[in-house]
Parts: sequence; C-alpha cells; structure tokens
Amino acid sequence: MIVDERMVTYINSLDKGNTPFLNELEQEALKNHVPIIRREMQSFLKVLLQIKAPARILEVGTAVGFSTLLMCTYNPASCEIVTIENYEKRIPIAMENFKKAGREKQITLLPGDAQEILKTLEEPFDFIFMDAAKGQYIHFLPEIMRLLKTGGILVSDNVLQDGDLIESHFAVERRNRTIYKRMREYLYVLKHHKELETSILPLGDGVTVSVKKANEGENYGS
Repeated sequence: MIVDERMVTYINSLDKGNTPFLNELEQEALKNHVPIIRREMQSFLKVLLQIKAPARILEVGTAVGFSTLLMCTYNPASCEIVTIENYEKRIPIAMENFKKAGREKQITLLPGDAQEILKTLEEPFDFIFMDAAKGQYIHFLPEIMRLLKTGGILVSDNVLQDGDLIESHFAVERRNRTIYKRMREYLYVLKHHKELETSILPLGDGVTVSVKKANEGENYGS
C-alpha cells in the first residue's frame, strides 16, 4: 500500500460505483482472485476518458475484460477498442463478458504475446492503457510510441510495485529484482522521453499518465 489505507478506504467510500453489470463483474473477478483495476483507478480512468473522449483505444492486458468494458461504458465517444491478452484461460471468459455486455462489435480481442502483436498493428490510437506484465512495459514502449497519436494519452498501471521501487535493490526480494530494475528504467524513460510529458501518481499501486507531444512545427490537430 503506497497511500495510507484509511485514506483510500475513505475515498473509495465516496464512489458511486459502476453499472450493475460492471459491479457484478468486479465482484466475480475479486471472488476468483482475478487482478482487475482498483476502485480508485476506475474513477481516474473515467475522468481521463471524459477529458479525451478517444475514438480508438488500445489496451495491453485484458484479463476478463473488466477495464475494457469500463472504458467502453464511460467513454463519451463511440469508440473502438483493441485489447491484447496472453493468458489463454481468460480469453474465452473475456469474450463471453463482451458478448453479455453487448459490446462485442466494439471490441477486438487479439490473443497472444503483446510483444509480437504490437508489431502487427498499424493504425494509430489516441488512448493506450497498459496493464500487463510489468517487467515487459519497457520492451513494449518502442511499439507503443509508434502506435500513439500525437496528443494521445498513454496510461500505465501498477508501476510502483507496492512501494518497492523506492527501496534499495538489495532490499527487494530476489525474485522481484528483474521487474524492479525494468520498472525503474521504464519510469526514467517516460520522464525523460523527448516526445512525452509524463506524470507519476501514487494512485492505487502507482500510475503514469503520458501525453505524446507535438514535434516542432506540428500541432495536435494534424
């Protein structure tokens, strides 16, 4: 917990929740120990969607489709979502959830390794949500940058590893050190990338919001 637990509990107590379908899907996921975005992250995503109203969304990491459907439901624009999932057992569950929600025509689920799938995508996106294997974020970034439109938003979830990132390398469990090293590198690159303006927020388990800046002589409307 990187933010005082009582503060998080209070903030979440003010939340009005989601649609009945999403509330039911959230409870089912939590009961089955499926990782989904936290309640405070859900609220944050809703605000970003209202601000940006993206027409094309890319999601890396579908799980059972909760965040995918949340983005469909609370985006004020009629959007198309491409989502990538590598865990075979969750793919049919996500597909069924999309169908139950009546959103299957809006969502394209691409099964397989995101590292390879990202290379096959061509048309750019104006909103990208990263919520997959944390140690792979840094490896996904070159293709993510290629696919993100100028003025587009990149959101990366779970970037602070329950606070481990501020600890010494030697204080981190050996099995987590590779992720620790790669995530620190990822955050450094986001903050120093010449094409991005990035904020790192202690929300949930840490989130970054990056905007792809216009090159000199280019504007966001081009």
